[in-house]
Amino acid sequence: MGRGILRIYLGAAPGVGKTYAMLAEAARRQGRGTDVVVGFVETHGRAVTAALLDGLEIIPRRTTTYRDASFTELDVAAVIERRPRVALIDELAHTNVPGSANTKRWQDIEEILDAGIDVISTVNIQHLDSLNDVVEQITGVPQRETVPDEVVRRAEQIELVDMAPEALRRRMAHGNVYAPEKIDAALGNYFRVGNLTALRELALLWLADKVDDQLDRYRADHDIRGTWEARERVVVALTGGPEGDTLIRRAARIADRTKGTDLLAVHVTRSDGLTDANPAHLTRQRALVESLGGSYHQVVGTNVPEALLDFARGVNATQLVLGASSRGRLAQLLSRGVGVTTTAQSGSIDVHLVTHEKAKQGRRWKALRESWGVPARRRNAGFLTAAIGLPLLTVLLGLLREQFSLASEILLFQVAVIGVALIGGLYPAIFAAVAGSLLLNYFFTPPLYTFMVHAPEALLQLIVYVVVGITVSVIVDLTARRSREAARAQTESQILSTLAGDILRGEHGGVAIDGRRESTALAGILERLRETYGLTAVTLLERDPDEPATPATPRDPDAWNVVATVGGEPCTTPDAGETDILVAEDALSVVLRGRTLPAADRRVLEAFAAQAAVALRHQRLAQEAEQVRPLAAADKMRTALLNAVSHDLRTPLASARAAVDSLRSPDVHWSVEDQDELTATAAESLERLDRLVSNLLDMSRLQAGALGISLRPIAAEDIVPRALGDGTGTVIRIPDGLPEILADPALLERVLANVIANAARHSPPGEPVLVTASTHADRLELRVIDRGPGIPAEDRDRVFEPFQRLGDRDNHTGVGLGLALSRGLTEAMDGTIDIEETPGGGVTMVITLPAYKAL
Repeated sequence: MGRGILRIYLGAAPGVGKTYAMLAEAARRQGRGTDVVVGFVETHGRAVTAALLDGLEIIPRRTTTYRDASFTELDVAAVIERRPRVALIDELAHTNVPGSANTKRWQDIEEILDAGIDVISTVNIQHLDSLNDVVEQITGVPQRETVPDEVVRRAEQIELVDMAPEALRRRMAHGNVYAPEKIDAALGNYFRVGNLTALRELALLWLADKVDDQLDRYRADHDIRGTWEARERVVVALTGGPEGDTLIRRAARIADRTKGTDLLAVHVTRSDGLTDANPAHLTRQRALVESLGGSYHQVVGTNVPEALLDFARGVNATQLVLGASSRGRLAQLLSRGVGVTTTAQSGSIDVHLVTHEKAKQGRRWKALRESWGVPARRRNAGFLTAAIGLPLLTVLLGLLREQFSLASEILLFQVAVIGVALIGGLYPAIFAAVAGSLLLNYFFTPPLYTFMVHAPEALLQLIVYVVVGITVSVIVDLTARRSREAARAQTESQILSTLAGDILRGEHGGVAIDGRRESTALAGILERLRETYGLTAVTLLERDPDEPATPATPRDPDAWNVVATVGGEPCTTPDAGETDILVAEDALSVVLRGRTLPAADRRVLEAFAAQAAVALRHQRLAQEAEQVRPLAAADKMRTALLNAVSHDLRTPLASARAAVDSLRSPDVHWSVEDQDELTATAAESLERLDRLVSNLLDMSRLQAGALGISLRPIAAEDIVPRALGDGTGTVIRIPDGLPEILADPALLERVLANVIANAARHSPPGEPVLVTASTHADRLELRVIDRGPGIPAEDRDRVFEPFQRLGDRDNHTGVGLGLALSRGLTEAMDGTIDIEETPGGGVTMVITLPAYKAL
């Protein structure tokens, strides 16, 4: 048989009706004659759900014993042996009892699917691995049961069981989800309207991505290249020019018109590695598009319109934003350009051509001069070579007139033109070709010493000479220019890749920031900039927020603040011939001091400046996050405290009040025995309340650093019995001759009492808690050993967090501060408390404190 089909009912929260929907589907299939069995279904005591099990065959569960307790699990072998057509298996993310063949239930389901049996299962959105931390952040409740997203994504069918938050809360209030005693706590914590709304949105978005994947696979399998407007996606094309900021903001406004629209920015890089894009602009624009909730992409292609449309169709884009052409009118007449060509070939994709300040400006004279491709010194040398060399060649050929024909003389002049092209580039070569044609005409073409040409063949030779000379000059100049561009592009890419690598590896030096010496990624960028270009100092300036937005560059030192500097004193104003200014952002500038840098280095310099701005932004975000972290921790602690106080402090208070009210009731006459029992109940409850309040107050003092500590030597054999109370169920084995402990006796007694009480609570009946002591170097170790169920390795740190009650099945045994307080008190006495596994099962708490005689 082939592999079975997996169908999953996905819910945003418990109680939305996943199991009910699964059982209703089973009843429908059974009514059509399908062989359906129940492998494992958990009704959670809900009568309406349990009623749907009537008439369905239930496979008996497998019973497993673990640490003297019995558990029931899915019997995989029984389901496979029964070989139904469909098996119902609830709770996909469930963790099996240790000793089972598989750790997780989804692994059991994989076995059943491999046997050719269809499976219907359920899972909540909070159990997906990728969303586990997000759900914990939203609800404050960690989820230990998880399932890999890929397991759920592989399901052939996923159906969302949706319910509005208000409807789910009404269901809970009517007792259809939890037992009555749990309703108030659930509604006030996990099942708040805000939590349920956020979980519902997570489920909808996750399922939308799953549907998106299915749609992409369908289009790929059926070779569908046209755009299906199932979801709006806006693609903005970036050239690497300054107009990109305008295009991105325009595309973002288009995307904002429809909620849920994706924004993608793409830059097409030429396959030869040569590009006119400015790395600084692309870096800034990438940060901008990501800050607007979009994503940045880079593709390689020789034909920009084709590469752009291939990308847009590949992501199923519905709209494409392009900038209006920046070429002049003459250039647009000769070639349609990227915008017009893309629009003509876009098909069903809507194209927006956005005007900007660079549109239709054409190439200015400065850009034309830069296109000459050679420095002015070499260009001048080319003109000088032509001016001197061509007359000398004319004189030499005039002396040897009888030995050369006109064709040979033209070839020699052609060689001279090529030499001028190699030295000075295109324009000196054109000058040499035209001047050479005139010299050939005047001195060597009959009739001599005139510019007349009588023979048609000679005229043709001169014309061919000029055309070939100019053509060869263009090719030689273009080749030389491309070679130089490739070398410069390689150098720039090496510099930028080194910069990116340093940032990623965290290689950075010290930098003066706000009068302090700090080590930051920003320092690495500035130091790398200074080293690469041999500068004496590099300073990052930020405009005073109270100053006007113009001018963009720092001219007035009072309007700018020094953010960071490397290599010397901060430079805030330009010195003649020594300072250059780079605009990183509207409010940020990088000032360079040292040698004058050529204009050709401007692109990489601006890329450094843009990276410095990004690094500063990340640094400040990290600082803000660091400042917020204590507030978040305090808020988390306050929330946990309120949750704990709302139940655990109220329980003993309610018991004491009930006992006192009963004693004060005038309608009942209590016997002496009853009065004693009620009084004892009130006293016990108040004592418990006193312990809880003391723990809360001590934890608050620890966190505030206001706990008074008085260290003095004390013997282990003296302090341990005092911490036991009545000593029931505890065995003490402390050898003689141990050194005294340097500790606060009262605090150490609290620590031991909490730890021993915790061990006794988890020890099985008839297994006493063992307390031992030993020395290690200059420390003394107290060990509290129990034979309880133990603590998994991954939870050993969590048991010391406040308000954690791992293993308390009734969840009514305190606010979970005992071990957290014990660790805090121990560390306050310069000690440690750790967890080890007891050989044969159980937990050993190791309390380590300084030994007195070692001091």
